[in-house]
Amino acid sequence: MAQEQELDLVEISPNADPPVCKVIDYQKFLYQQKKKQKEMKAKAVKVVVKEIRFGPNTDDHDFKFKLRHAEKFLKEGAKVKAYVFFKGRSILFKEQGEILLLRFATELEELGKVEQMPRLEGKRMTMFISPKKK
Repeated sequence: MAQEQELDLVEISPNADPPVCKVIDYQKFLYQQKKKQKEMKAKAVKVVVKEIRFGPNTDDHDFKFKLRHAEKFLKEGAKVKAYVFFKGRSILFKEQGEILLLRFATELEELGKVEQMPRLEGKRMTMFISPKKK
């Protein structure tokens, strides 16, 4: 039948019982599959992660300044990775760093939710905040 119509016999799902085949133009079939994959890729949500860096002894004014940036990022729909970077002996103030990050999370409570609580990884204490769904 396919040769009479000058088309191709294409196996659509080989695992089915019995296998499913169609009489279609194979090049057109490939084109449509590529097009579907491209549409699926375009619809996929791209997650943007913005980073905000603190020191263990960050001043109140600097904290508020970085807080406003984080609010802007969350309103745009980006995730925020806040971290406290410990240099040299400042690792002694890890409790101070954790308090700073928890304060940061409570300030951003209405815009985002904490995805990961503060966790010390080497010389960094990181925390992730994702935007709340509207």
